[in-house]
Amino acid sequence: METYRPRRSVLYIPASNDKALAKIAQLACDAVIIDLEDAVAPADKIAARAKLAGIFAGHSERRCELVVRINALATEWGADDLLAAAGCEPDGILLPKVDTPRDLLEAGDVLDDNFAPDSVKLWAMIETPKALLNIGAIAELGRDPASRLNCFVAGTNDLVKETGILVTPDRRYLVPWLMQMVLAARAGGIDMLDGVSNDFRDLDAFTQECAEAAAMGFDGKSLIHPAQIEAANRAFAPSAEAVAEALSVKEAFALAENAGKGVIALNGRMVERLHLAQAEKLLAKAAAIGS
Repeated sequence: METYRPRRSVLYIPASNDKALAKIAQLACDAVIIDLEDAVAPADKIAARAKLAGIFAGHSERRCELVVRINALATEWGADDLLAAAGCEPDGILLPKVDTPRDLLEAGDVLDDNFAPDSVKLWAMIETPKALLNIGAIAELGRDPASRLNCFVAGTNDLVKETGILVTPDRRYLVPWLMQMVLAARAGGIDMLDGVSNDFRDLDAFTQECAEAAAMGFDGKSLIHPAQIEAANRAFAPSAEAVAEALSVKEAFALAENAGKGVIALNGRMVERLHLAQAEKLLAKAAAIGS
């Protein structure tokens, strides 16, 4: 069983932004996505790719996960991006514009053919109408370790652009699709990250969006500015009350008189072994964050 890794806060940093890259070791986020795609102008993409080896050489001791978002494989840069990223052995490679399971399988074949270790996982952007229509089949790859699929990232800006829906503060027209993503991710046993919040200056609105995403079941949120890290870390971490309740459930089932029982009474309510599994998962998450 893989060790749990929190992904409460996942910050995009352009591969072309030397000043931001130099601060990675000081950031309190759980993961950094070094971006070769949207955050890098076409004229700078080859130069940005050439920096990858140096970036990873400078972070041989990783406090947080390091992921590379490449350009779509259908673009002129995608194939070379994938090879360059694989050579750096990041924790993950984020594929944009994923439409079908085949997109992930082909990328996985390239990693296998180039002897990338199994620790290099694939993350997938869910940002096209076609991806949403195929999301169940895409997520099912998560059940097969050979596929390397490990995480979904909601590409909300692209979904808005592709569908023409109205953007509202409560994201009411996006929510059905966001919930569909969470459901698929859970079916596939992979993590699910919410999309970015574009106005990084409005931290109150961002905090509210994080709280709503956590309530929807997201594991964390993708970020565009370091100022957003603290709020995301707080929103997607178990509260002290939740940890105390989980511990009480675990301790209750550990009592000799409850050995072998499928259902017990605790503080006036019925508690099943499925609640024990939930409690153990929450405690593992809290322990990982604490460490």
